[in-house]
Amino acid sequence: MRKIFFAALFVSIAAFAQQPLPTIGDIEVYDDDFTKLVPADAKIEVLGTGFIWSEGPVWVKNGGYLLFSDAPQNTMFKWDEKEGVKPFLKPSGYTGQGRYSDEPGSNGLLINKDGELVACEHGDRRISKMNLTLGGKVTLADSWEGKRLNSPNDICQHSNGTYYFTDPPYGLPDRGNDTKNREQQNNGVYSITPDGTVRQIVADLKRPNGVALSPDEKTLYVSQSDGSGPYIMVYPVEKDGKIGKGKIFFDFSKQRDEIKKGAADGIEIDTTGNIYAGAANGIVIISPQGKALGRVHIGVATSNCAFGDGYLYITAHHYICRVKIVSKQ
Repeated sequence: MRKIFFAALFVSIAAFAQQPLPTIGDIEVYDDDFTKLVPADAKIEVLGTGFIWSEGPVWVKNGGYLLFSDAPQNTMFKWDEKEGVKPFLKPSGYTGQGRYSDEPGSNGLLINKDGELVACEHGDRRISKMNLTLGGKVTLADSWEGKRLNSPNDICQHSNGTYYFTDPPYGLPDRGNDTKNREQQNNGVYSITPDGTVRQIVADLKRPNGVALSPDEKTLYVSQSDGSGPYIMVYPVEKDGKIGKGKIFFDFSKQRDEIKKGAADGIEIDTTGNIYAGAANGIVIISPQGKALGRVHIGVATSNCAFGDGYLYITAHHYICRVKIVSKQ
């Protein structure tokens, strides 16, 4: 009943474009370089509300709209300036019958180099791709070494076509305690090569979550949503697509009080290498050197973000928001 209630409740605020959008939260500046990315007086606009857990935003440049997931509702939503928020795809990540888990739908989304929609699907435990005009999903990966993936969470793509994705247990029926359905014992980070080969490239993280490549594609960033190890890790990317030994890039537990209890969920990187991490009830922006520059403070648990059309779009609990930015996307 809870899912049905929320599905009917979501409100598309931005559909009423003639009215000023409501705002939420505030901007926190820790370093002068922050204002080169986000204006100190920027407003965080609410585009829609009433979701259960909004996630995985991606801007579709060829169309001028945003897609994002609500994994508990097993629904992918679409937002644009004219029509506001509308359901786009249901089911989005679980095509079975009956209840599967608390988060059966899609999570992280990506528009690949061919303009296709790539989705991390919790319930169907796979990475899929779909032509946005013709529809019809194709499975890119659903297993490694003959065993099913846990619940793919987030994904990015190298210009050579290689995908990198994380596979924590959050979409399993009993999450990390699931002994019945779980087949991969490690919460791994994987790659999918252009020929379709799936490789496990990281096996020692407790809760790998967000994943992104540096602008020069020589570094892979992986965030860990684990309270005992709230790190963003970095790994050198080798020429063959494999990665080298990782190290801690940013440790939330060693930061200022406003963000020290955070643990990053999704991450995004701008063209100058700044990292935008969903953490500490907002988006924490970190320099390429690992310095916290400031926070777009929403005030509720914040999952992810995406660049598009001069804005940073943010998924935060039951909200979809945006803030005007000046950083290069």
